[in-house]
This record gives sequence, structure tokens and C-alpha cells, in this order.
Amino acid sequence: MIHSSIDMERLVMENGFMPFFSCGIAGFSIEENTPSELWFSAEEDGPWEWKGPVIREGHCAYGKLFNKKAGYVSLEWLPDLANYRRSLRYAKDEDTAALDDVVLQTIISEGSATVKELRRMLGFARRRGRRRADELVDDMPETGKISLDPILTRLMMGLRIVISDFEYNTDRHGRPYGWGVARYTTPESLYGRLDTKRTPQESRDRMARHLGKMLPYAQESKLMKLIG
Repeated sequence: MIHSSIDMERLVMENGFMPFFSCGIAGFSIEENTPSELWFSAEEDGPWEWKGPVIREGHCAYGKLFNKKAGYVSLEWLPDLANYRRSLRYAKDEDTAALDDVVLQTIISEGSATVKELRRMLGFARRRGRRRADELVDDMPETGKISLDPILTRLMMGLRIVISDFEYNTDRHGRPYGWGVARYTTPESLYGRLDTKRTPQESRDRMARHLGKMLPYAQESKLMKLIG
């Protein structure tokens, strides 16, 4: 069971892949391996607070990686997961793909960004005064404003970006409070080149063998859904 950030990181490193929430494979998640009193606790830190520290250790990547839900992958398996996922298409059409690329290129050019920073840089945020002619949402009706959440989710599922840390507001005593704000960057910015020397299909097969051996009781369909 997980009782510390060290335990949580060790579990990810041992398994290679670890969804944060229950994923339909019994026992295979951070949630199911955490005592209920630590999962949500007002007195003690738990997995929600340990996400940032585990990321900063630099041994595993974090983001919405499993069926659009959060989870970790160790650096041993990150190149294979990225190799396979980057061969897939997550955008529903060319316009969606183009918009995803605008957000990705902005993150690449800046090095990293939060949602608030992206909204400001891309003109998605409402400012006082008149909008400039070059703002992306300048001619969009109020009800058609673009949401960054599905864009960032697609980019994380495709392993184009990951979460590099969580930033917290602090009170007048310097103590953090509230939900952490995710900062996004590319895997290469954090971990360097992701070179496998394998084809996407070879990476997929390698991950399937690993998960099948580790989780022999799991349905193959659920394992494939996990891989993506």
C-alpha cells in the first residue's frame, strides 16, 4: 500500500505504467493502492499532494495518459508509449488538428505554460478593452469560445506534452493552499530524446507483452485500452 510519495514512485517504477484512478483492471491504480484515510485527508498529505514531488524526482512522467485520465509512466517505458501514441490520431478533423498544433507550438516556443498563460498568449482570455484583429477568438460568438481542456488532453494522450509540475497559491504565511495548477511542457524538455529504435507496432507489442505478463487476470481488451 502507498503511504508516502516514495511508495507511490516505487509502485510506478516497478510496474512501468500506473493509472491514478481505477481503470477497470482490479488493483491497478494509485487510488486502489492507497488507504482510504490518505486518499482524501485534511490532516495529512496523500497522492494528490505527492503528484508534484514524484514528477520532480524525474523518474516518471505524468499526465492524462490512460483513456483521457491521469496516470504515470516510468522513463523506462515512456519512449515506447510515446512512439506508439504519436503514430495515432486524436483530433477528429483537420481543423481540430491545426488548433492542437497551435497550442503545442506555443508550449514548445515558451518552454512550458499553464492554462492561464496559454489563454493569455493565444488570446483565449477576455481582456479589458477591444480585442485585437489577430486574436484567435476575435470573431467567435460568446457561446463558441474554445476550451483548452480537450486540446491539452489530446496532446497528453498523444504524448506530445506532459505535466512538469503543479503550482500552488500561498497564504500570507507562505503555506500552499487549493488545487495545484498544472504546468505543461514537452517530454523532450524534461527527459531528452525519446528514441526506441522500434516501430510503433513493435512498441505496442512490447507494452502488451509486459502488461499481459504483469496482469494475467486482466481482459486483453482492457489492456489494449490502457495502451491506447
